[in-house]
Amino acid sequence: MSTLDITRARTRRGDEGTVTGLRAAAPQLVLLGFRVVVGFLYSLHAVMGFGVLGGVDGAGTGLPPLTLYWWVSVVELVGAVLVAIGLYVRPTCFLLSGMMAFAYFGVHLPQGWNPIANLGEPAALYSWIFLLLCAIGAGRYSLDHLRTRPRGR
Repeated sequence: MSTLDITRARTRRGDEGTVTGLRAAAPQLVLLGFRVVVGFLYSLHAVMGFGVLGGVDGAGTGLPPLTLYWWVSVVELVGAVLVAIGLYVRPTCFLLSGMMAFAYFGVHLPQGWNPIANLGEPAALYSWIFLLLCAIGAGRYSLDHLRTRPRGR
């Protein structure tokens, strides 16, 4: 069997007219990759509050422990891990989306309307990314899927 025949066999339409094989799994695999990458990148922002990766000032300074902004970093880090592994994604992303919207409107927008100039582009993007994940869920390849599927399957 040639490579082309194997590809055709993987994407052949089933009896119900649905696409089977790799083409059927591709959207869920992309969602898995999206979640993992977003969780990883967001965790990099979160750990800056602890003085990692240059800290909050670029010189390795962390936030004072147990202050409000330190707790925000904790919530961001825990949320990033939950998103990446796909556990409690909808409520986590709802919270993170709201936090990022608050960051944009409360911190960046008063600096000017332009998200590039007021450095609010990441906050705005993360807010929408998390809102999207809240709406569509974690997908098939997630701990949420394992947690919520019916027993016996």
